[in-house]
Amino acid sequence: MHDETVERTTDGSGRLCDLTFDEVRRLNPSVKHRLWSKFQGEKVPTLREAVVESMHHNLIIYFDVKGHANQMRQADTNVVTALTHRPWHLSHFGDGTPRFNSSWKLYLYMMMDVILDWSIHSFLWRLCGVSAFLIQKNFVSQEYVRHWSSKGIEVVAWTVNTFAEKSYYESVLESSYITDSLVEDCDPHY
Repeated sequence: MHDETVERTTDGSGRLCDLTFDEVRRLNPSVKHRLWSKFQGEKVPTLREAVVESMHHNLIIYFDVKGHANQMRQADTNVVTALTHRPWHLSHFGDGTPRFNSSWKLYLYMMMDVILDWSIHSFLWRLCGVSAFLIQKNFVSQEYVRHWSSKGIEVVAWTVNTFAEKSYYESVLESSYITDSLVEDCDPHY
């Protein structure tokens, strides 16, 4: 589960932390998926089930661990950790609209965005011991991939959903990506 609540991805409601695993297991995770008719009867998997299924299909798994991911890497150097970043996240929503109506507040957060972006790309990546950057797709270029590749850091773009985008990432950028579907051309994600 990516969200704190279950409404977006299941037929249930409420905060995930307030539900038992048995209650979560009874939810239908396919009900809001565009291919729901092909996956009726699916259940929310355990972490083990999800990992086994992903390995069966030779997929890379990205676990979105909130906080303290560097402790995982310190405990096991084989764990690959990444920083997830979308430039201008503090001042703008994903579609590019400003988060604030107040000009001074917007500019203040834009300055904080610049400082955060500089920090991530200058020293936080090394301080955190990351192996990859998960970055919003609109900010990935050949130069960006080359720059981080030279430092041993993989660039993974999100969310790459159309066949044209996937082809570009695979053949031109030669970079990994996160997608909502491996088998179909689905709605673009911004």
